[in-house]
Amino acid sequence: MGTEDGAVGGAGAEPPPPRYKVRCRAPRSGTSRGRCGGSGGRCAAGMGNTVAREDFEWVYTDQPHADRRKEILAKHPEIKALMKPDYNLIWVVVLMVLAQLTAFYLVKDLDWKWVIFWAYVFGSCISHSMTLAIHEISHNSAFGNSKAMWNRWFGIFANLPLGLPYSISFKRYHMDHHRYLGGDGIDVDIPTNFEGWFFCTRFRKFIWIVLQPFFYAIRPLCINPKPITRLEIINLLAQLSFDIVIYYLWGVKSTFYMLAGSVLGLGLHPISGHFIAEHYMFLKGHETYSYYGPLNLLTFNVGYHNEHHDFPNIPGKSLPLVKKIAAEYYDNLPQYNSWIKVLYDFVMDDTISPYSRMKRQLKGEVKQD
Repeated sequence: MGTEDGAVGGAGAEPPPPRYKVRCRAPRSGTSRGRCGGSGGRCAAGMGNTVAREDFEWVYTDQPHADRRKEILAKHPEIKALMKPDYNLIWVVVLMVLAQLTAFYLVKDLDWKWVIFWAYVFGSCISHSMTLAIHEISHNSAFGNSKAMWNRWFGIFANLPLGLPYSISFKRYHMDHHRYLGGDGIDVDIPTNFEGWFFCTRFRKFIWIVLQPFFYAIRPLCINPKPITRLEIINLLAQLSFDIVIYYLWGVKSTFYMLAGSVLGLGLHPISGHFIAEHYMFLKGHETYSYYGPLNLLTFNVGYHNEHHDFPNIPGKSLPLVKKIAAEYYDNLPQYNSWIKVLYDFVMDDTISPYSRMKRQLKGEVKQD
């Protein structure tokens, strides 16, 4: 597929060749080097190489995924059969919680250097994988739409080994991300103007990746604050109670392992490449990208991101089947085969920054959870 017709500075750009694999310094049009900062000034303090982009890529088109979903379903109605719960997800999540509980016990008497080592090598992988299990649960993939509250309670259970309350708030904001992809003031997956302005050198982009958990936590408060709900309070109280029990039973090292694993797993970590890979524009005019590499085995196929946005009610387990059935729609889209390289390219490519996102002015009534 080519660029969206309404993309600022993108109209008429050439589409990528068939089966193009997104690489470092992929071809872009309409860029000029040497400046950054939303107000047109140079990057603050002028440290290092600066990126070209000075603002988000504003577009005035509708959501592309809804249109493609209609086309695919008209041509391949058999895909509807995949719109059902993945009950295996329940047992996978239970096993992951038990694995982390076992790890909490095993690290309680280790030297600190080994606690930190295992927090990054093992705990971070399980914690990040669990956040993506919670992502699946937020789409009601565990028990189905008819048992929505079962999914909410199960999400709170899955949240426990992360150490920080996450599940209920994520559900509320993530649904906005799907309904209003790139929506100004609604989609909190879009970085703030400060992030785009300040994190514009290679060193600062590296720091931005390390601090991703922090920005994902505070961004909703800056962009789209919502009233706290009863379920969020329950999520918080359940999490605090669990954390206190872990500290009481096994001490500070187990508690540190739990919290450090979550923070490290969402920051500078190979799996965290999906945060950048999903929607940052390495190719002008393309706002969603899929990844078909082996880390999908740990992430409930979140790499199949075009497929996921086209069919958010299909569990991750079945997204490879969506791609196989509707191959003519997906095979020629830009795609990745390495999240590690995505992180490297994001830092080292001087034309990519947190500003490299499509942003929309929403029209009509906006409904939020």
